[in-house]
Amino acid sequence: MSNIDQTAAVANASSVFRLFLPEHLPATLMLAGGVTLYAVESYIMATIAPSIVRDIGGLALFSWVTSLFVAAAVLGSIFVAMRPRGIGLRSVYVIAALVFGVGSLIAAAAPSMPVVLIGRAVQGLGTGALAALGYAFIRFVYPEPLWPKASTLYAAIWGVSTVIGPTLGGFFSSGHAWRYAFIVLMPLGLLMAFLAPRLLPEVEDDREQEKTPVAQIGLLLAAVLMVSAAGAIETTGAKIALIAASVVAVAGMLFIESRSPNRLLPSGAVSLSRPISRVYLAMLAMTVVLVSDVFIPYFLQTLHGVAPLVSGYLVALVALGWTFAAFLSGSLTGRRAYAAIVIGALIEAAATASLAIFLASDNSEAHMLVILPAAIGMFMMGFGIGLGWAHLVAMVLKLVADNEKDKASAAIPTMSSLGGAFGAAFAGVIANGAGLVDPGGIAGALSAAHWLYLLMALPGIVAVAAAMTLRDSRK
Repeated sequence: MSNIDQTAAVANASSVFRLFLPEHLPATLMLAGGVTLYAVESYIMATIAPSIVRDIGGLALFSWVTSLFVAAAVLGSIFVAMRPRGIGLRSVYVIAALVFGVGSLIAAAAPSMPVVLIGRAVQGLGTGALAALGYAFIRFVYPEPLWPKASTLYAAIWGVSTVIGPTLGGFFSSGHAWRYAFIVLMPLGLLMAFLAPRLLPEVEDDREQEKTPVAQIGLLLAAVLMVSAAGAIETTGAKIALIAASVVAVAGMLFIESRSPNRLLPSGAVSLSRPISRVYLAMLAMTVVLVSDVFIPYFLQTLHGVAPLVSGYLVALVALGWTFAAFLSGSLTGRRAYAAIVIGALIEAAATASLAIFLASDNSEAHMLVILPAAIGMFMMGFGIGLGWAHLVAMVLKLVADNEKDKASAAIPTMSSLGGAFGAAFAGVIANGAGLVDPGGIAGALSAAHWLYLLMALPGIVAVAAAMTLRDSRK
């Protein structure tokens, strides 16, 4: 068999590998590289954040290290769709990679926590744009059958990053070494900025001429900042007030969006009678559910006597499940792809509810027979969302007109960020209200784990309902 025949055989045997065929490889490396920067940097920061506080102080600002990054990432993804006329997607890629590098330098050289926050915000702008570009370029660099495969690759990157990020962060977690954690990815960012004009195609700007929807962007960013702040506040009353205010901001944004000629989202995205809105709703709800995994390491350590390092790798099962399911379902089409979305949403909700039983268990001696069902539940949480996510992404790109595909693509990471922020805040309210802090201890952790995963499964039902209405949206 010739080398060409062997390559074709590999591509047909596992269709995601078609992304790495010679005609697609340059774009695949660039788009995957942008997602890698976002994913790995997120996990590195989660690991080194305590080291930064120990070295330069700023504990009171600790939560903003993530909050500002998320808000800036949303703004970066919006910029991809709302960029000035004449700036092509390829130019945005170069700008985003360089902005990420500048933010990394600022954070690495920061003498105090406020400067670290500035660096993180600049980083977020760059990585948010890079994540959105991964979806915006899909329709230009791959044929339509490969759109879900590209999303599968991005899921795999996030899965691998759950191991690479904390590992890299661990190398730089002592003393002043945290500064090098911001520098370690800079060469990759600079290389990507250099290669983008050479490896990515110059594509036509087919957007309609519109004014920037300033009001919607402002309300959306306010909602993200408020709900992110709520996730870091211990006082339940203040937390609920901030979440309520953020919900009002989102409602205001949707109200203006439905009546303004200058839209942030594609047509029909705020009307449940239109299928595109229900696709976004399913994405949002599934992300809200998934973020409840933020408490899993605490419950593993407190209730099951698991060592911190081991608990970190166990929670990585969520990302591993997403990655495995994405590869498993990546080649499905038509009715099977639709079924994967619905079944995936059902699995995610059921697996989350199962943790209310298996994770909420007093197992201080770390018996594996007790931990194993909880570990399976974690894996299946990720498996559920991974089963249908790539097909939801492909559906987004198919349901909108060409002149709105940039908006539609940018909205995908925006929905993920919004769902993540709201999910973390809701999880905090439920856990604290169920006794995580008061009475605390084993009793508080048992109650918190039970109610947290029971209630956080409910948005999964919303995702199932939204997914079941998408049957008529298949093309």
